[in-house]
Amino acid sequence: MTTNHNFYLNLAFEIAKNNLGKTKLNPSVGTIVVKDNSVISSGVTSIKGRPHAEFNALKKKGNFRGSDLYTTLEPCTHYGFTPPCINIIKKRKIKNVFYSFEDPDKRTFKKAKKILLDKKIKSKLIKSKKFKTFYDSYYFNKKFNEPYISAKIAISKDFYSINRKSKWITNYRSQKITHLLRSQNDCIISTSKSINKDDSILNCRIEGMDNDKPDLFIIDLKLNLKKKLSLYKLAKKRKTFLITKSTNKKKISYFKKRGLKVIFIKSLDSKNDFKIFFRYLYKLGYSRIFFETGLTFLNSLIRFKLLNIIYILQSNSLLSKNGLNNNTLKYLKKVKLSQKININLNGDKLYKKYF
Repeated sequence: MTTNHNFYLNLAFEIAKNNLGKTKLNPSVGTIVVKDNSVISSGVTSIKGRPHAEFNALKKKGNFRGSDLYTTLEPCTHYGFTPPCINIIKKRKIKNVFYSFEDPDKRTFKKAKKILLDKKIKSKLIKSKKFKTFYDSYYFNKKFNEPYISAKIAISKDFYSINRKSKWITNYRSQKITHLLRSQNDCIISTSKSINKDDSILNCRIEGMDNDKPDLFIIDLKLNLKKKLSLYKLAKKRKTFLITKSTNKKKISYFKKRGLKVIFIKSLDSKNDFKIFFRYLYKLGYSRIFFETGLTFLNSLIRFKLLNIIYILQSNSLLSKNGLNNNTLKYLKKVKLSQKININLNGDKLYKKYF
């Protein structure tokens, strides 16, 4: 039992984390309803973005009159596919509303406070220190109409990205972190070269999470994807796309029969090519994209300054003669391994770099 506003707001953020990367172009919001110093309801933005968190928390049976509502983002005030959350807040006779971020959507930005006050509902913006980067991707989406781009790479202690004797460089705990990172994005992008090498399926394999997600985009400009791969088993359970410039009708027909959707592009060589491709994905409803590729493709993302975040998992082991790099390390080595995330990975290390 507490009257600490930050306590309840942090609790709302913990709930919002559950659906991060699963709400399409809408942000994942967490909501807590408190009455007499006790949590009486909670809600999170639904999968695919609707209904919103406030609606999910207040639609339940119960007496909400005089309650305090804590929500991670300013409640929406505009009509879209659903009525604004401000409506149900007024209907349920909420007394106070506390939120940590103002909604950058121009239809709502800084409007909730005035509308609520007209109904004698007080509201207050309380900025979060602990979750100050939580809506970086959403703010980026709204500003540029582009998806937020993250990437991950695993390296050995002596900076090799390929292990000649194993498909793994890092340990089991680090691999679980990779699955968690995947779960926080609505699609993964890889290349046919990477997938052919490791027979990767690139899904989230953490108990309690959706094993068939996120959606997968495979960059395969010359249609070199192998015909016998494990990922085909998931192609009918999740959306799997093949990005190509090839017009080989026989191969295209084969991949379509395996459940893959084919997207044609003219080229993917320049920064502008990537920008056009990313904006196309954003129009399809993908707001958070996670790259898992080899060093060659990652170098292009760094060189063209297309990344928002890179995660570097570094093993505590030296590969020496068993180590290999199929491209230059000069771009990756420019990424200073300074922001270490404090987490126990049995000797491995996790770094996060914002660009």
